[in-house]
Amino acid sequence: MPLAFADVGTTYTIRRLGGTPEVKKHLENLGFAAGGEVTVVNTVDGNLIVNVKDARVAISRELAQKIMV
Repeated sequence: MPLAFADVGTTYTIRRLGGTPEVKKHLENLGFAAGGEVTVVNTVDGNLIVNVKDARVAISRELAQKIMV
């Protein structure tokens, strides 16, 4: 399921990253990688604040659709 539909406060394992090679590289630079863990901290107007690799990152709903958990 895409990260955009994940429940707040639940930890998920990232299964794969979608999108163009540029989008995948951008997500990897933010700390998202297959096999890693991500937790949704909050949602604001459809955008997400997540914990990934001991850092909080804000991502758009569009990017969250490309992260499969």
